[in-house]
Amino acid sequence: MIEELRRSFLFADLGENQLRRIASHAVRVRLNEGDALFEQGDPAKRFYLALSGQIKLFRLSPAGNEKVIDIVGPGSTFGEALMFLERPHYPVGAQALQATEVLSFDSLDFADMLKGSVETCFVMLGSMSQRLRMQLREIDELSLHSATCRVAAYLLKQAPADSDIFELPVAKQVVASRLSVKPETFSRIIKGLSDDRVIQIAGSRVTILDRAALDVVAETCAAVRDDY
Repeated sequence: MIEELRRSFLFADLGENQLRRIASHAVRVRLNEGDALFEQGDPAKRFYLALSGQIKLFRLSPAGNEKVIDIVGPGSTFGEALMFLERPHYPVGAQALQATEVLSFDSLDFADMLKGSVETCFVMLGSMSQRLRMQLREIDELSLHSATCRVAAYLLKQAPADSDIFELPVAKQVVASRLSVKPETFSRIIKGLSDDRVIQIAGSRVTILDRAALDVVAETCAAVRDDY
């Protein structure tokens, strides 16, 4: 488990004794597709490191509508910032999108360890600051870019640098929710890009037929607004 911890940004610079302490309070959790790790509103007594698979973090509206907040993959931690709140509760739910393994950590013990290590506090602050910057950038993209622009940018981000053929990592409805696009709007955008021979899609497999054109869509359509 020590080596698994070292591969995470949050734990990479910790000392051997600190890693052993964390590992002694850690629990390995295995989830099947569809299993819930925790529910929105549950007491937040632990935080997590994803080792394999994918975890969907989502919020439910009072009407029961789901908004995907993030999709967590191997090497990423989540829930750690809540340890600094008094009587924290998870603001999101967490559900496995596929067979997934995570390590679960005792938040109170980790917070107690932070009190004796300034270096660890700075590592923690760095991790949370990096995540905040990513969230601010996402807010800019959601507020300033059209739905078509966001979909095009997402496809480019998923595509390997050396291949124009790739699989969507999650179901299309999850992608749509993550991009704050209605499923029918997402389908319309995909059909439009396909009709224009920019991409070809079959199931979850995407083929970029014209990468330059897709890049133009991602970069230049921010001023064009789609109906949601």
